[in-house]
Amino acid sequence: MVMDIETIIEVVKSYNKKADISLIKKAYDFALEAHRGQYRLSGEEYIEHPLNVALILAELELDVATIAAGILHDVVEDTEVTLEEIKEEFGEEIALLIDGVTKLSRIEFTSKEEQQVENLRKMFLAMAKDIRVILIKLADRLHNMRTLAHQSKEKQKEISEETLEIFAPLAHRLGIFRIKWELEDLSLRFLNPNRYYDLVKKISKRRQEREEYINKVIEILKEELEKVNIKADISGRPKHFYSIYNKMVKKGKSLNEIYDLIAVRVIVNSVKDCYGVLGIIHALWKPIPGRFKDYIAMPKPNMYQSLHTTVIGPQGEPIEVQIRTWEMHRTAEYGIAAHWKYKNQVEGDEDFEKKLSWLRQLLEWQRDMKDAREFMESLKIDFFSDRVYVFTPKGDVVELPAGSVPIDFAYKVHTQVGHTCVGAKVNGKIVPLDYKLKTGDIVEIITSKGSGPSRDWLNIVQTSQAKNRIRNWFKKIGKEDRAAKGKELLEKEVLRNGLKVGDVVNNERLLEVGKRFNLSKVEDVYAAIGDGTITPQQVISRIKEKYLEDDTEQIIPEIKPARRSDKSSKGVRVKGVGDIMVRLARCCNPLPGDDIVGYITRGRGITIHRSDCPNILYYRAEEEQRILDEVSWDTNNAATYRVAIEIEAIDRPRLAADIMNVVADSKIVINAINARAVSNKLALLHLKVEVKSLEQMDRLMEKLRRVHDVLEVRRVVPRSESRSKTLKSHG
Repeated sequence: MVMDIETIIEVVKSYNKKADISLIKKAYDFALEAHRGQYRLSGEEYIEHPLNVALILAELELDVATIAAGILHDVVEDTEVTLEEIKEEFGEEIALLIDGVTKLSRIEFTSKEEQQVENLRKMFLAMAKDIRVILIKLADRLHNMRTLAHQSKEKQKEISEETLEIFAPLAHRLGIFRIKWELEDLSLRFLNPNRYYDLVKKISKRRQEREEYINKVIEILKEELEKVNIKADISGRPKHFYSIYNKMVKKGKSLNEIYDLIAVRVIVNSVKDCYGVLGIIHALWKPIPGRFKDYIAMPKPNMYQSLHTTVIGPQGEPIEVQIRTWEMHRTAEYGIAAHWKYKNQVEGDEDFEKKLSWLRQLLEWQRDMKDAREFMESLKIDFFSDRVYVFTPKGDVVELPAGSVPIDFAYKVHTQVGHTCVGAKVNGKIVPLDYKLKTGDIVEIITSKGSGPSRDWLNIVQTSQAKNRIRNWFKKIGKEDRAAKGKELLEKEVLRNGLKVGDVVNNERLLEVGKRFNLSKVEDVYAAIGDGTITPQQVISRIKEKYLEDDTEQIIPEIKPARRSDKSSKGVRVKGVGDIMVRLARCCNPLPGDDIVGYITRGRGITIHRSDCPNILYYRAEEEQRILDEVSWDTNNAATYRVAIEIEAIDRPRLAADIMNVVADSKIVINAINARAVSNKLALLHLKVEVKSLEQMDRLMEKLRRVHDVLEVRRVVPRSESRSKTLKSHG
């Protein structure tokens, strides 16, 4: 159909009788002259395209300036006309709109991704100044998709993919569903024509049967609503092809298995009537559990409001029902355009600005992102993916991409909250930091002053905001600070292992260790420890392995029975010996209550082992003279001891959360938790906790055994360097 300016003017007059039609006519005359002699691939005059774009904008009931900009949107890019001429002829407002829409095709880029990203960046910056830019851009893309058949197959695929990945989700975020649905259906048509036309054919075959069923539902519903004096407009709602196709692909179902193909929309005059209609529908037909959503009480960020429910209809067929007011319906169709501040000339509309906060947030981090591919992927995750809506303890709603974890929530609240996050509670229960948040969760972040993010968080978090904040934190910590922190951590761990600092914190030995981690300087080794790239224990293990195992020059300390003392060290008493270093063996991690013996080391004091430790059995056979049997636990000592527990369970949602709640309820400190899925639908969880005695650990293990789906709980003994074995706890 050939488009003419009068059609556009008629549509504009239908919603704005006071519109300045002369501006629209002036824009048309200017564009007609500028594009004279230009033709599209279809063979029609080029002016047809901007006129169709303007008609789409008029159907969204936009203002005269936007309609005029729609008519002129290609003159700067595709003709000799400059932006300055547009500004002179039509003013700064229309010039800014056109500048925001103009493509960057005249600039050469190193890659296609870079070009796409730069186009988007310019568009987002223009959107931040004036949201009408994206409305023109969406109208432009929609008409291009409608006429895509005239492009080459390769171009059809390329444009359709971009539309499906960027423009349809953007229309969704802005709540303009009438454009979103058409963009999706057209993209599917060109990306997968066989599936698209097969779907159209199958749905058309069942159309009459479906319409008869919908009419029956409408008739019953009208009759019931008349009884309670609720005035309503009830109609069948067509399901869009891409929506059906997406469900079939995601759920692996055939068309016959998609049960909400039949849909009805009820539009009423008030919110009260919405809930009244819902009550009547649920009284008439049985609702399907988990299929009711109240977007009136909790609107989507794109302002969409409606009640959704799916019920088993009169013939046992599932039917989806949407219930909304006329104002909600208008918002659902036109989205941001229905509330757009320029329409009523309302400046400084805080509510409107709040609804576009996601765009401001996007602009914050996109400036810092240099990599084009990373920007595109982040864009898809942060702004165009499915969303979850969670609550702060005060009841504020926080919107996040699906798959987000508590750390994402923490950084969304405030950067400092993210940096100092050490744990999280969801719905009052402690959860691991990799817990996937669900809509409706109440999230509370546990913070600790002086703590900082871990590099491991980069593998857990979902949002670009969190990733950027974590990366920036590590950048801000200077290399010298990280090196100082690393050296301190290493020295502490050396002392905790009962070693001499000089044996480990030795430049020559650290350089040798550094080579294994591709680190060329001692400072680099310290810095790597400081930022968590390598652990102090990894360094110590390598140095012990190479230098300390065969260091036989050290002298066995002489034990002098004459100096009698029962002084406690590490919660252990060594009969007849005092003023000597005592440490607990890491190979068996003895606890108060375990039978223990002492072993006289070379230059590192006495190491306390469990009497059944494999190393002690070895020492008794080879070095009996080093064994001290007269050692005992100090019952008055209030120290805590780290112990590792392994749990084997049937894998299920919230398993880790249930286990952590048991530990927390026992008032026991958790140092670490690690969970992974293994074969046969089993999960293996490793806990590191601090207990006061074997008795306390056994009580905890008994409670853990009672957790639903837990199969086995055992105490884990760390592996020693040369003789390793995992020992089960008592009982």
